[in-house]
Amino acid sequence: MKLDILAFGAHPDDVELSCAGMLLAEKAHGKNTGIIDLTEGELGSRGSVETRYLESAKAAQILGLTVRENLQLKDGFFQSDIDTQMKVVRVIRKYRPEIVFCNAPEDRHPDHGRAAQLVADACFLSGLLKIVTTDEHGEQAHWRPKYVMHYIQDRFIEPDFLYDISPFFEAKMEAIKSYSTQFFNPSQEGPETYISKPEFLESINGRNKLLGKRIGVAYAEGFITKKIIGIQNLDAVIQHNT
Repeated sequence: MKLDILAFGAHPDDVELSCAGMLLAEKAHGKNTGIIDLTEGELGSRGSVETRYLESAKAAQILGLTVRENLQLKDGFFQSDIDTQMKVVRVIRKYRPEIVFCNAPEDRHPDHGRAAQLVADACFLSGLLKIVTTDEHGEQAHWRPKYVMHYIQDRFIEPDFLYDISPFFEAKMEAIKSYSTQFFNPSQEGPETYISKPEFLESINGRNKLLGKRIGVAYAEGFITKKIIGIQNLDAVIQHNT
């Protein structure tokens, strides 16, 4: 199953919070999209591994994903060692995405920065002929995505480009709210955490609205990339008042 876009998250809900709008928009444009969760989020203060799987499956349905997998790395403790890199290489070669999105290079949660470097390194290694991997079908072909892009998470990073998600913002929020054990939910028991306060979801709304304002639309998501992006024509540029 070849994917056009594959988004990686250190934890279930990372992708929903940061780039669900983009995934919904690209799905509407006919692209095959998927998510790879690196860990099960087992260190989360609220909910459990079992509820995380149920919640991520619900979010996947809202997002219309072609595939969602969990690599079951150790939450809070995974490292970018050879074994872990090879797990990510195998999944990249399995789905052969044209574009990969992954965590912010530096953020409040230390897993996010480690995941960003892990995935970026694996995308490069996946293209090397002399690295041999196998799956149930035999030897995998090498594959390197055209772009590796990072989404913005808790700490603000000045984006390299903004993506208009205005028609899909409400669906994005529904996908986020699929994680009912994690975010504000008056009927959910559990300790109050940084992300369970109502202000946290309000901040997602506010950031997407603020980024949208910068390009003259209602809502936008921001991304960074080390590789310069080229365009084929100026029709791809959103027209807005400066």
